[in-house]
Amino acid sequence: MSDVPAPDPRTGPNDPLEPWPDTVRWQPVSRDLIWVELIQFGFGLVVVLGGLGIGWALTGRWFLGLAIVAVVLLGGLRVVAIVRAVHAWGYAERDNDLLVRHGLLIRRLSIVPYARMQFVDVSAGPLERAFNLATVQLHTAAAASDARVPGLRPAEASRLRDRLTALGEDRVEGL
Repeated sequence: MSDVPAPDPRTGPNDPLEPWPDTVRWQPVSRDLIWVELIQFGFGLVVVLGGLGIGWALTGRWFLGLAIVAVVLLGGLRVVAIVRAVHAWGYAERDNDLLVRHGLLIRRLSIVPYARMQFVDVSAGPLERAFNLATVQLHTAAAASDARVPGLRPAEASRLRDRLTALGEDRVEGL
């Protein structure tokens, strides 16, 4: 029998390196955001490959052909990263704050208290509108704490904007 006590589920694990159980109900962003990101990346990739291809055709230098192969391979890796990055986005509404998480290698969790929000902005560029998506941008007094939630349907973005604005006003009045 071991003398090590079992972890108390109310207080978290005994080992500080053991991850906390995730009790937050995360809302994912739309998977259509993958297409938006891939199309934006594809435009840039076509420009780079076009420039390298023209340079290779005009000069015949071997290193330009090698650069094309390298760009295609790195582009394939970036496509995988885009898909995984979109799956990493999520948000959760709690009683006093909004949580936003994203990132693959460097995972980021932003906690924005409703009382600190100055305004909430909903935007949709041409590509987002083509896929029926919008981005909710939260602005606070500290520029570094601004958070955004991309890839929401316009109805959900409007609902989230209205709810966050109402909760922010209620929390500020209570101060």
